[in-house]
Amino acid sequence: MANEKKEEEKKIIVDEDWKAEAQREKEILAAQEDAEKKTDQKEQQTRGPLPPGNFAALVSTLATQAIYSMGLLGIEGKDKPPVDLELARYNIDMLATIEEKTRGNLDEG
Repeated sequence: MANEKKEEEKKIIVDEDWKAEAQREKEILAAQEDAEKKTDQKEQQTRGPLPPGNFAALVSTLATQAIYSMGLLGIEGKDKPPVDLELARYNIDMLATIEEKTRGNLDEG
């Protein structure tokens, strides 16, 4: 008798409304994922050509990362970036290292 009660308590009853609601939620999530994929593809398509990979681009990349990490540079249409002073300091230190290691070895071009 006790076993019969336990078996009855363990049964889960799922009604049709619950099933329909779960299916709607699943469809909404799938639609949201599709919209995000399309947005990502549009963003990738709107990016212009990359600059040449040279010394100036390296320095520019590090400087841009430092400025972004300090919260001084943002991306249009997005929230203001979080300030990460440790990362900014790292990028500035990298620029200082490049300056030190290339002193006397650079030309104006």
